[in-house]
Formats: sequence, structure tokens, C-alpha cells
Amino acid sequence: MSARTTTPWPLVALFTAGYLAAYLLPTTVGRLDSGLPLSATQAGAIGSVLLMSSASAGFLLASRVDRFGPRRLARAGLLLAVAGYGTAALSDALPLVVAGAVLGGFGSGTATTVAATGIAGRRDPHRVTTLGLLGVSALAGALYLTIPHLGPAHGVPLAAIAVTALLVLPLTGRLPARAPAARAVRPAGPLPCRRSGLLLAAAMLFWSLAQNSLWGVSGRIGLTQAGLGEVTVGAVFAVALGAGLIGVVCAGVLGPRLGRALPIGLGTVLIAGCIALSAASTDLTSFATGEIAWNTLYPVVLSYVIGLAASMDQRGRWAVLVGSASSLGTACGPLTGSLLSALAGYPAMGLVLAAGLLLVTVPMTFVALRPRPGQIVETSALDIPVVEIPVVEIPLAEIPAPDIPVVEIPVVEIPVVEIAVPETTAPETGVSDARSARLTSGEVADLADLLAESPSAEDPFARRPAGVSPLPPLT
Repeated sequence: MSARTTTPWPLVALFTAGYLAAYLLPTTVGRLDSGLPLSATQAGAIGSVLLMSSASAGFLLASRVDRFGPRRLARAGLLLAVAGYGTAALSDALPLVVAGAVLGGFGSGTATTVAATGIAGRRDPHRVTTLGLLGVSALAGALYLTIPHLGPAHGVPLAAIAVTALLVLPLTGRLPARAPAARAVRPAGPLPCRRSGLLLAAAMLFWSLAQNSLWGVSGRIGLTQAGLGEVTVGAVFAVALGAGLIGVVCAGVLGPRLGRALPIGLGTVLIAGCIALSAASTDLTSFATGEIAWNTLYPVVLSYVIGLAASMDQRGRWAVLVGSASSLGTACGPLTGSLLSALAGYPAMGLVLAAGLLLVTVPMTFVALRPRPGQIVETSALDIPVVEIPVVEIPLAEIPAPDIPVVEIPVVEIPVVEIAVPETTAPETGVSDARSARLTSGEVADLADLLAESPSAEDPFARRPAGVSPLPPLT
């Protein structure tokens, strides 16, 4: 298996540690209300400050992960989370609790930023996001079953977050010290899909605000309006997060088969109904139904939104910015829910939040439907219909051959001209015929020697210069 398809477990663990504070928000705010001299609104304000610090880390570090390096930044964030949440858990002084919550929230946001940036650079960011949500949902569900049995102290949920960050710290050694070369050498450039990204970030701010306005006061709804005990409320939350695990698994199995517009749009509409039902609950049945159905749908829609943001920029900037906007809405949620419930009551608060979610559904679905630059549309060969083209026989037109007249070329006889060659006579040598006919015996001998020394018939082209005698034969 190649490195690109191997599950990045350090990123999944970092995602879990970063998001755990938001998942434990109801019990954290409830414990601050009951364990410290704080009102419900003041406890919600501390929860909002914690998540606001987490969101600010995302905004500050969105484009600086490559500069500092994922490993170094992840370690710094986890150490801040351990120090901040540990201080808030061990102290009863209100200033130290608030300072520890702010410091720990910034550490959680730093870890989430590194995880979101790394997930955006993966081949399948939706799959890795689904695994991260699966991990944080399972851990939060286990903690909701455990925390009620550990005493009423306000620092128990805060200590759980600090211990989780401490356990994840050794896994950061498997993160790259520097950003991958493919991203490091690439010029930063402007953000792509700027309008769609800003619209999605603004929509996610209000989407998370509505979700966490209810989540921040869900514990008090179960305790006061539904008349349930803390153990029962914790059990409902654990079952709800367990149902969220099923939803996350289903989202991972489906993947991009349904696209992103349908899960985001329809899922948000269903969440709005769940919020209205949970806020108006007066008994265990209605409270459990609303919370379980809501927590089943919430991580499914969130995974598709994070995957949508990651697909808009391979360097992960939109994933971090949209996640930070979501964290900002999450931060404002506890305070908003506390104020709305104090002013109008829980049922009216649920109706207001549900109406706001229905309005936010429109821009989120619009962004999910818009194509993005460089988007590759995968089409199966089975989805392409085979079109049969009918064969049309075209008759050949018979074209009559033109009548070409035959032209007879007359034969012209060229007369042969006889040219007379004049007879030539040999020049007179001045030697009489009688003299040429008679040879002496000496002349005959000289003539024989001359013929013997002449070139042979086999080498008719051989020539010797005058006065040069032939070479003697080789012995």
C-alpha cells in the first residue's frame, strides 16, 4: 500500500484531541455552574471564551503551518492544552480557571489547525475527517459515561481533555518536521474560490452557533426541564454520541457517492427539527429522541462540510478558515443559548435556532453545488448510455460518362536524307611500293625482337615510356 493511501493516524489523533473540548462542552459548562460560584450565564460565558480562544488560533495560524512545521506546531499546541486545562482543573480560583481555559482553548485550536491542514493535503480528506469524528465521538461518549462517577468537581472534564492531549503528544513524532515539498515549493498565491469560501465560512459560523447554542444548555434542559438526574443525562449523551458513531460510519461508507449538496442541505433541515424537539422536551423520551437524532446527523453534515472546504484549496487554507469560523460560532453558542433561554425559555430558543438553521441551509447548499476550479468529475462507464447510430444507406448516383471524341493524329513521314561521305586517300609517303614490299634479313630480326617486347594481349592498356627497358623477370 502506498503512503498516500495509508491512514494518517497521527492526524486522526490530533483531530480528536483538538475537537474534544467542544464535544465535552455541556458537561464542562454544567460542572462550572455547579462547582464554582457562577451563574448559568457566567458559566456559559467561560465556555464561550474557551472556544473563542480555540477559534482565534485557527485564524492566526491558518497560513503559517508550513512556516513553523506541522510537528513543532502540533507539539506546542498540545503542551499548551495540557498546561491550560490542567491549571483550570486543579485550581478553584476563578481568575486561574478563566486563564487556564483561554490557554487550553488556544492549544486545542492549534492542534485542530495542524490536523485540518494535514487532512486537506490527503488524497481523500473526507475519509480522514470521518475517522477523526469517529475517534472524538467514541472518546466523548466514553467520558460521558465515566465523568458522573468521578465526583462533582468542576475540573473532571477539563482534566480529561488535558490527559487526552498528553497521550497524543508522543504521536507527533510521526508528523513531518517540514511541510511536504509539493506544498512548500508552491507559491502561496491568492486564495482560490474566494467568494464560495467566504460564503461557506459565514454560513458555518451561524450553523455552528445554532448547534452549540443548544449543545451548551442541553445538560440544563435535561436536568431542569426534563427532570432527569446527572447520570441519566450522561447516559443519554453517551448513547447520542454512540449514534453519532453510526452516522459517521455511514458517511464514511457513502463517501462522495451522494455528492455534498444533498447531505449538507437535507441533513441541516433535519437537524433543525431535532433542535426544536430537544429544546421543547419535558420527559426522558422526547429528550433522548431529540438528542440522539441530532447527534446522529450532526457529525455526518460536519464531515461533508469539512470535506467541501478541503476540496477548495489543496494547501488547506479554506479548511482551516472554515473550521475556525465554525469554532467561532461554537464559541458564541453557549453564551447565546444561555441568553436566549434566560429571556424566552428553552422551547422558544429551540424555535429561533431551528429557523436560523433553515435560512443557513440555502447558501451552504449553493456552495456545495458550485463547481470548483480543477475539480475532477468521476464518471462511471456504466452511467454513460450507449447511443446506437442507425446506418443509412445512401444510393450511389449513376453519372453518365461523357462522350469524348477520338482525335486521329495523322502520321507524318520524315524523308531520310542521304549524306555523301567523301572518299579520302592516304597521303603520299614518298616511298615506292617496291621499297615497302622488300625487307632485308636484318630488318626482319629487328621486327621480331620488337614484337616480343610489346605488351601482351592480356594487358592491352600497359604503356612504357620511350627509352625505358622492361624489368627483368622475378626469380
